[in-house]
Amino acid sequence: MRPKIRMGRIHSLRIGSDLTIDVVISFFLRYTWSVRLDLFLKKSGLIKRRTVAQGLCDAGKVLVNGRVARSAKEVKPGDGIMLIFSTRSVQVEILAIPAASQKARVAQPYRMVSEKRFIQRDDA
Repeated sequence: MRPKIRMGRIHSLRIGSDLTIDVVISFFLRYTWSVRLDLFLKKSGLIKRRTVAQGLCDAGKVLVNGRVARSAKEVKPGDGIMLIFSTRSVQVEILAIPAASQKARVAQPYRMVSEKRFIQRDDA
């Protein structure tokens, strides 16, 4: 019978015959895989709809780690994303990949690095 692994508890893992390590199962261990860029933007709440995220990527207004990215680009924790809107630009760092849309806003899966607002001038 296998013991139950619970989050937040200390578990001893046996590696080999004489090596045992103690680990704490964390909430974010489930979210270390990669996901499509447009899906991350929707799930994190940075953009409301996936089609809008795809449109921004197709227009070349989304940068991942300093390069223009398509909507199918796989992103993972640690990547930097810059979104360029008509009135502002937002730069974030991915901390975790959320499992579902973040409507409750329990924990943000990203860290805001910078936000710049643009002033639109009418040169008439």
